[in-house]
Amino acid sequence: MPVPKNHNTRDENRAIKAGEEPEGWSDKPAKRSQKDVDARWTRKHGKSHYGYKNHVNVDRQHKLVRRYHVSNAALHDSQAVDHLLMKGNTGAGVWADPAYRSEEMEARLRASRLKSHIHRKGKRGKPLTEQGKASNRTKSTVRARVEHVFGAQTNDMGGTLVRTIGLLRAKAKIGMKNLAYNMRRLGQLRRLNPRPA
Repeated sequence: MPVPKNHNTRDENRAIKAGEEPEGWSDKPAKRSQKDVDARWTRKHGKSHYGYKNHVNVDRQHKLVRRYHVSNAALHDSQAVDHLLMKGNTGAGVWADPAYRSEEMEARLRASRLKSHIHRKGKRGKPLTEQGKASNRTKSTVRARVEHVFGAQTNDMGGTLVRTIGLLRAKAKIGMKNLAYNMRRLGQLRRLNPRPA
């Protein structure tokens, strides 16, 4: 979820990452109020992105957001899993992209009695086998339903740019977007399966 970029000096960015207020900002409250010190940079597919991440737990049958977690963009996806897994979930499987795969994650899912359907990834010098690629293709049919949520928010609901300042407001804005998506999706489901009168 991108946010407008701050134009800070290297020293200011260093202070922000250290959790300190950059020198001279306390004298300029108007400037300080326009700076988002919670957003962070990340790289994905060779491109840099600045902002926040919307991590979601989606019901694979109905494509509804069941739970979400908002973090700065630098947080690795695997660190948000504890916020997304739910006890009492009707499904016993977890589908996710390769960023979530690790031995620790597999052990955590086994301990929670959840079946891992996390995509496999090749390693340097050891690409995926044909069996691994076929397994990923099968898993992608379910994961595509999760991507539908992000596609709908981006294409049909006015994009994903967050024009708020700070993590707290970003959480509220992104949470409202997830809620609006669910309400919109519920309307679609009701049209597809109307209740008998």
